[in-house]
Amino acid sequence: MEIAMQRETGAEPERATSRGVLGGATSAQAADPARGLISHDRYRYSAITRRPDFVWPHGKRLAVYIALNLEHFAFGDGLGAELCPGGPHPDVLNYAWRDYGNRVGVWRLIDLFDQLKLPISVLANSSIYHYCPEVMDAFRARGDEVVGHGRTNSERQGVLSPAEEQRLIEEATDVIARAEGRRPLGWLGPWISQSAVTPDLLAEAGYQYLLDWCMDDQPVWFSTRDGGRILSVPYPQELNDIPSIVGRKDSGEQFATMITDTFEEMLTQSTKQSLVMGIALHPYLVGQPHRLRPLRRALQAIVARREDIWITTAGEIAAFSRALPDGIVPT
Repeated sequence: MEIAMQRETGAEPERATSRGVLGGATSAQAADPARGLISHDRYRYSAITRRPDFVWPHGKRLAVYIALNLEHFAFGDGLGAELCPGGPHPDVLNYAWRDYGNRVGVWRLIDLFDQLKLPISVLANSSIYHYCPEVMDAFRARGDEVVGHGRTNSERQGVLSPAEEQRLIEEATDVIARAEGRRPLGWLGPWISQSAVTPDLLAEAGYQYLLDWCMDDQPVWFSTRDGGRILSVPYPQELNDIPSIVGRKDSGEQFATMITDTFEEMLTQSTKQSLVMGIALHPYLVGQPHRLRPLRRALQAIVARREDIWITTAGEIAAFSRALPDGIVPT
């Protein structure tokens, strides 16, 4: 491990925080105006320009990873992204559009990842193992990381009771662990859905990092109950094909331009501090032929700078960050 401390700016002064909803606020605490607004109480404010410096392995300053979301949906029930406004269930148009990703799009993407020699963090609904186990077999053969992503994206975990949410985490974890021979260490909630106790439940279930929060370009320690902690690894919502293509109706070309522009700008920014650039993809979106072609060009541009960056997985970023000396990763 290479750790550089060439530039240690002054540490952020400790700030008073209000015990918020996630920290278990009492009504008296929440109502006390001297304590400011209610806070999640998971991390403190930290300006990215005022943190101790470090470098990624081999002296690299920019870590790049691809998060591929593999999702399976209930037919005739529950949630799901829409190509166009759907009618009442069963919503055949949108269900079939999403299923294209597991039947066709993901295989085109595997070919692309193989061609470019890209490692992948596979964010898998556990129901994928029952529906299309061949897909997970292919990623296992590649040696890719598997990240827990709930049971199905037809549901949100954040609306469940603590006991139900704990059961969801346990069920998804067990399916992955049995199939892969090892348990996942990272988690992304379906629909980025969290309850007030999700980080606590994940830490207590043995998870080492979560991906749900998009508030930083470096890993950040989250406080959990009973003095615990879990690492937050940056996961993109801007550089994510669902908000871009489904939400803002961007074209495949526009999304690819976002990737290359982000990469070039973050590579420049990383000369001042080491950063994480994630790219979030869904096979039913970027696995479509007209979007796959511009995505290929964008990823080729990144791979062309392979010697200048650390192309890795979310799990490797988490493992490296967890091993850094205390005080490097903000809390």
